[in-house]
Amino acid sequence: MGEKKKRISALDMPDVPAGQLPEHMEIQRTRVVAKSDAPIHTEGVQYCGAYMSMGVDNSLQLDTFCSDFRVEVKRLTEDEIEFDMVGIDASLANAFRRILIAEVPTMAVEKVLVVNNTSVIADEILAHRLGLIPLKADPRLFEYLSENDAPNERNTIVYRLDVSCGKDSPRITVKSDQLKWLPNGSGLLRGTQSYTSFSCSQESLPEFSENPPKLMHDDITIAKIGPGQAIELEAHAVKGIGKVHAKWSPVATAWYRMLPEIVLLREIEGESAEELKKKCPVNVFDVEDIGNGRKKAVVKNPRACTLCRECIYGASEDHVEVRRVKDHFIFTVESSGALPPEVLFTEAVKILEEKCDRVISELS
Repeated sequence: MGEKKKRISALDMPDVPAGQLPEHMEIQRTRVVAKSDAPIHTEGVQYCGAYMSMGVDNSLQLDTFCSDFRVEVKRLTEDEIEFDMVGIDASLANAFRRILIAEVPTMAVEKVLVVNNTSVIADEILAHRLGLIPLKADPRLFEYLSENDAPNERNTIVYRLDVSCGKDSPRITVKSDQLKWLPNGSGLLRGTQSYTSFSCSQESLPEFSENPPKLMHDDITIAKIGPGQAIELEAHAVKGIGKVHAKWSPVATAWYRMLPEIVLLREIEGESAEELKKKCPVNVFDVEDIGNGRKKAVVKNPRACTLCRECIYGASEDHVEVRRVKDHFIFTVESSGALPPEVLFTEAVKILEEKCDRVISELS
């Protein structure tokens, strides 16, 4: 009998480098692949020993996280910021999104004292519209108003609205610029006492003298009143968070998406390259001249990919692969105006830090 052939384990084969994963397993671990029918590899691999037999440590190490984590600002305007957050899990990215929407405080109208309202808008509808007007007032300068606290200069902003339409006048559009700030507190009396207990004028406080509370937009329509109609009221704004009511949410929207990654599995030339370019509605692909009258398709702007998957339908499905990077998130935060968008994110980081400190103190 001939010599018995020695069996070799697949893990000992030379095409599997020590301490590294094969390419298809690395893609499964770090990418979501969008197929024409549904995405695959959507689950995250959390178990630290999942690849231990290959010499790969999948555990979460603080030093590794600190070295890999980074934030890169891509676009910043007065109202909006777009930045990349790299090296985090989807759960942490979602925590920042939820904090931005529901837990970063702002100032909004909570109590409306209606003196006179003869318009066609009911009192409660009018109060709701006033509550949704964004106020440009730094919430960090104010305290929360609890049930047992009296409204004072540190926890309340008072605005007054007093408009009327003469009997022979045309209809009047009441806009937000007609809300007037009352730095001395309420001018209405409850019996013999004011509805607020201001010990001093808010104008005299140094933090408000240079940056007085005002409205984010002056042209928001509150109501329309006709001849003989009038609205007289006071609106009291207090500090709150979005999980109590959406009017306190500091963002118009806060969302994220995983970084797109478009891979050409083989060279696409000639008419096929032109067809691929035309397929993409957001111009992810381009055609490059490679000489001798030949042209090939290249990936020009993968970041613009919206995952419409037009490029992988039909004959090009075997030529293009659409992926998402699992630990690279593109955040877009649009501020409602109370705080600049870059400040909103830093405030969200502080809130998450406070949550972690509370957990640590409770466990210890």
